[in-house]
Amino acid sequence: MSGDEVVIIGAGICGLATALALHMKGIRSIVMEKSESLRNVTGAAITIRPNGWRALDQLGVSDILRHTSIPLQRERVVSLDVERLDEISLYHCVGETRCLRRKDIIDTLYAALPPATVKFGCQLESIKLDQHTTKPILRFIDGTTLTTKVVIGCDGAKSIVADFLNLKPTKKFPLCEVRGITNYPFGHSFTYEFTRFKKDNLLVGRIPINNNSVYWFCTQPCIPKDERIWKDPEMIRQHTLQLLSHYPEEIQEMIKTTDTNSLSLKQLRYRAPWDLLMGTFSRGTVIVAGDAMHVMGPFLGQGGSASLEDAIVLARNMAQIMGLNHVRKDEEAFYRFVRQRRIRVVRLSLQAYLIGMISGTSLRLKKFICIMLVTLLFRNQMSHMDYDCGDI
Repeated sequence: MSGDEVVIIGAGICGLATALALHMKGIRSIVMEKSESLRNVTGAAITIRPNGWRALDQLGVSDILRHTSIPLQRERVVSLDVERLDEISLYHCVGETRCLRRKDIIDTLYAALPPATVKFGCQLESIKLDQHTTKPILRFIDGTTLTTKVVIGCDGAKSIVADFLNLKPTKKFPLCEVRGITNYPFGHSFTYEFTRFKKDNLLVGRIPINNNSVYWFCTQPCIPKDERIWKDPEMIRQHTLQLLSHYPEEIQEMIKTTDTNSLSLKQLRYRAPWDLLMGTFSRGTVIVAGDAMHVMGPFLGQGGSASLEDAIVLARNMAQIMGLNHVRKDEEAFYRFVRQRRIRVVRLSLQAYLIGMISGTSLRLKKFICIMLVTLLFRNQMSHMDYDCGDI
């Protein structure tokens, strides 16, 4: 595999991580990004669990990112309805957990790539296979086409590559989530813990990133009717303040002073676990990874880490197959990748789906069934963090 034979669609976390993993294995790739510049200003932050740090260790960027955040020591769940406090230790029970700005992850991965790996302003319109060679032909919205050998779709929940593979559409949780980052120039007073506040079917999470920055989110029933709320940061702020007017003053103050550029409101989406169990993730030399493959609710904090795992496993399989005497090496590598990743992402997605439904459904019977399934299927609800995707 050489030249521009590997094309990655999307310069998000998975796309950049996959390009870096391939580079480390001596496989050159080109990342086609629809934006005109690196998408490092959208999004707020993500939690990286121990399994994600193992993947970052393999990519050689973990030490850089560790300097941008401080490890969390514990997790607390505070029920404001009944004034109950549940507390578990994070660091000592399940290992390293930190909250990272998405910008820091994107910038770090991008800086580790060879120059000109990412081509900007390349928005994919469609894919088809050449009738004679079966090579993928990519068509972009500016009318240009590109024939390549391998296509890796890392283009998110609304993936054009996933549509080409006939993956079933993503579904919507009955929940939406506001996310933001609040900066404290003179430092904040919060302890380094992941704190969740629950009251009246609302969930507010607060996670310190470092001494001066705090990531927060508010998960709520998906009820905003005014279309402007979904895009206007100031309207998102006012809507959230009104929603949380009965929450502690420190929560309201955090939202009032949050960085407007970091604010977003999105309805939560997922690929159904049963669709992942039966779905076709590759066709010939076209494959999906990351959110394009297995977008899930944020309830486990595993979306980013699972995408990093994908990058490691995919690059490892592609490199291993290169050394074997296979006629269709790329297809064999993709077959192995799908076989190795399917059960992992099905389990993650199922656990996230059940937890999301417990939070989102108003039907008592459905809530009870989901609670019973979580209890039976995931007795150790932290075990997903112990996963090791292996060496690159």
